[in-house]
Amino acid sequence: MASAMTVPHKQALNRRNIIKGAAALAATAASLKAASAATVTPLGQTGAPTTASEPLPLGPLPGSRYPDSHLESAKKGPPSFGPPDFPAFAGTMAVERVATGFRWAEGPVYFAAGRYVLFSDIPNNRIMRFSEDDGHVSVYRQPSMNSNGNTIDREGRLITCEHSGRRVTRTELDGSITIIADKYNGKRLNSPNDAVVTSDGAIWFTDPVYGIGGYYEGVKAEPEQEKHNVYRVDPKSGDIKVVVDDFVEPNGIALSPDEKKLYVIDTGFTDGPNNPSQIRSFDLDVSAGKVSNSKVFADMPKPSITDGVRTDTDGRVWLSVGWGDPNEDGVRCYTPAGELLGKIHIPETVANLCFGGQQRNRLYICGSTSLYAVYTSVQGSMKP
Repeated sequence: MASAMTVPHKQALNRRNIIKGAAALAATAASLKAASAATVTPLGQTGAPTTASEPLPLGPLPGSRYPDSHLESAKKGPPSFGPPDFPAFAGTMAVERVATGFRWAEGPVYFAAGRYVLFSDIPNNRIMRFSEDDGHVSVYRQPSMNSNGNTIDREGRLITCEHSGRRVTRTELDGSITIIADKYNGKRLNSPNDAVVTSDGAIWFTDPVYGIGGYYEGVKAEPEQEKHNVYRVDPKSGDIKVVVDDFVEPNGIALSPDEKKLYVIDTGFTDGPNNPSQIRSFDLDVSAGKVSNSKVFADMPKPSITDGVRTDTDGRVWLSVGWGDPNEDGVRCYTPAGELLGKIHIPETVANLCFGGQQRNRLYICGSTSLYAVYTSVQGSMKP
């Protein structure tokens, strides 16, 4: 007791100062932690499962019979279904619903090595996986940063466009994620939508503003890029450059099988009735990383829009259709010259599509709440 009473006054003051300093540091840390928690945006917007009603039935669409009337040839005169008019027909087959229970299915890509399709369920903030061998559906990634378009590069790696991340990423073979592009000229991208990879490894992607327009498919934010561009990422340097800057809303993107054409969709009609609802084609110089000779390949029947695009080995162009006349919901197929060959009718708005299957002859179709599939008599070019 005596020794405790004889502590020097200066030492006691130092102890009190240490205690006060520690308390101040703790308070500051707590304040900083609270401030950080209040300002950090979530990893994408997390959706809720759709459980209000029984899921839509799987299997061939109701009323299907061979040949399936959901396949409509554009041949003049009485309706004609089946070959040689429309290459969507493959014999004894029908349009099937193979998976359901999503809020907005988008961006499918087929991985041949695993026989599965990956596709985005944007509002539910996840990438789904459909296993072709047994029909099993599972979650591949959640959160997915409200992923939209997906593709595969020439080394078998997943390339993803993320709305809430406002970036393009690559999933490496070990599962790690590399950011390919998130800024241009020091400013954040708007919301990358869809991507394609040329044979030299360059990544080409579109950047409209859909993913930052609200909190349903991303995180609401102001666009930082003045224009809605199509970009190219150099495979060696990683440099990002604008290749086309005159789109209203650039959307789906695809290559011709010989890589001499680049196709890009403009869904500007969503921003105003006088804007385009069309797909444009460009002459592509892969080695120079440039495009030229822009042309309107096909116009869509307004108020419908096309969103996703793929090509087959003969150069035909396959387009998703939706948002407008329900009778137009589905897929359109065009010759390389832009002549309509036929339609695949789907009972939901269609956003995107890709070829898959071990023979590359099965067309997978993302239709709103469901994933559809149909065997065709052609093979997809499988160019990412």
